[in-house]
Amino acid sequence: MTTLFAYVELGFRHIVDLGALDHILFLLALTAPYRAADWQKLLAVASAFTVGHSVTLALAVSGAVRLPTALIEFLIPVTIVITAIRNIIPRTPGRFRLEPVMAAGFGLIHGAGFANSLTALFDGPIGIPLLGFNLGIEVGQILIVSGFIAAFEIGRSWLPRRQALVSIGAGAWALFMAIERLPW
Repeated sequence: MTTLFAYVELGFRHIVDLGALDHILFLLALTAPYRAADWQKLLAVASAFTVGHSVTLALAVSGAVRLPTALIEFLIPVTIVITAIRNIIPRTPGRFRLEPVMAAGFGLIHGAGFANSLTALFDGPIGIPLLGFNLGIEVGQILIVSGFIAAFEIGRSWLPRRQALVSIGAGAWALFMAIERLPW
């Protein structure tokens, strides 16, 4: 049981560390369109992201997939830019929302980023370490997303264009990160 909790702590520390700024910026862009009243929709999107990164993490750590680090490190901020742009484009009410599908796809990319830094840590059976790490990531994401939602709710009255401003800020920062990480 201590192995499980050690990996839960490792996953939690990995996502809340400022070294994971790209993942935190993604969560900020992902959360920007939502209000506290939309918690069920946000939970669906965040869960889709978790499923995506869990799948890639499992495939990479088990050795089933090898992904080029430079390309993954470039694609992570690209996912933030795309999410930010999507937040700014008006949506047609009542149509199928792509957010959970996009979040799952982007989770695949972010999971590869996690995997590149963790593959060396998993020696032997990976089931318990992988479960623990993913639980830690999820707890950290819930904490981060909850903090963003609370801040959005507090600032809603004095920052009416919050979604656009947050998305532009996160997208611009991510664009600079992507340029710095160009793989060619």
